Amino acid sequence: MFIPRIIENDLKSRLEEPSENNKVIVIYGARQVGKTTLVKQLIKDSSRRSEYFNCDYFDIQSLFSWENAGNLPNVVKNLDIIVLDEAQRIRNIGLVLKILHDDFPHLQVIATGSSSFELSNNINEPLTGRKKVYKLFPFTFNEINLKATVVETNRNLARVLRFGLYPSVILNDDKQAQENLYEITSSYLFKDILEFQHLKKPEILLSLLKLLAFQISNEVSYTELAGKLQVDQTVVQRYVQLLEDNFVIFKLPALKKNLRNEIGKSRKIYFWDLGIRNAIIQRFHTFDTRDDIGALWENFCIAERLKLLNYQQKQVNSFFWRTYSQREIDYIEETDGKYNAFEFKWKPIKKTSAPREYSAGYPDSGYTIVTPGNFSDILLT
Repeated sequence: MFIPRIIENDLKSRLEEPSENNKVIVIYGARQVGKTTLVKQLIKDSSRRSEYFNCDYFDIQSLFSWENAGNLPNVVKNLDIIVLDEAQRIRNIGLVLKILHDDFPHLQVIATGSSSFELSNNINEPLTGRKKVYKLFPFTFNEINLKATVVETNRNLARVLRFGLYPSVILNDDKQAQENLYEITSSYLFKDILEFQHLKKPEILLSLLKLLAFQISNEVSYTELAGKLQVDQTVVQRYVQLLEDNFVIFKLPALKKNLRNEIGKSRKIYFWDLGIRNAIIQRFHTFDTRDDIGALWENFCIAERLKLLNYQQKQVNSFFWRTYSQREIDYIEETDGKYNAFEFKWKPIKKTSAPREYSAGYPDSGYTIVTPGNFSDILLT
């Protein structure tokens, strides 16, 4: 079953409108989020001559290696589109992509990579001005609910907060979804980090993730994490960055612009997928016995919003806000100096206005309370 992705139409238009200077299309994303399914569907739907290459195979790595670059004319002969899936497996991939771009101007190249830090480090300089980058995340809530009824949408929301939005999870029953999540977290999630970064203490990675999983919606202290893990703070910072580069987590900084008592040097850390978060701490039980539903709701809303903004290629600065007197707002967007604030509440509340300190410091800011009853109209459009 193929579920259309938001970026699909944009990619199709690029493939069907060839030019003399086709930019290399680079698609980043964690393993198992559907990159392979997407690119195969793209070339299936295209009328142009295409071929797919799985770079996990050694013979494909050799075929496109820098050492064999002289044979590339024979490889791409009579082709209009080629896909290099998991392109980070190819040594000197940036230089190889540069040759394909410069020497074959009518060839459209698509390169996917599950480890952004490895692929981007190798292609940034060689492909300056020659690439168009996309990021693919687990499904958005809208992608799986385009034809759903109100009842189905409500049921899907409750399930997504438990099992997340990975394709192999959302398309299976609860038992299989849970098994697939455990497989993803044990076999795929950290594969590129462990393989490419040669971590001295990989066990710290899982311990760190467990700590972060329990702290979603709360501020995160690197010093505190380092103490609990009994490692240097720089180790925590490096591992957090690796997890962020590998599309497991994302950071939200604190907003500090106007007020004297605003907290500025702090951050919150969320998971791109709640199924991954729940699998790491083995918590899949239903809401009637959970004490973290508010944190799950906040994480879900912010992740969905950021995925949509990324797909729409909107330039937005995102923050949370808090004062030393514990006044806070969950999420704030800033665009061209204009602010919009959002509070995420699983249960409706009567409160309708922002904290007085925030309103005084940001008098023109919008303020919205987001609940399951209105989130699709506010966050997903």
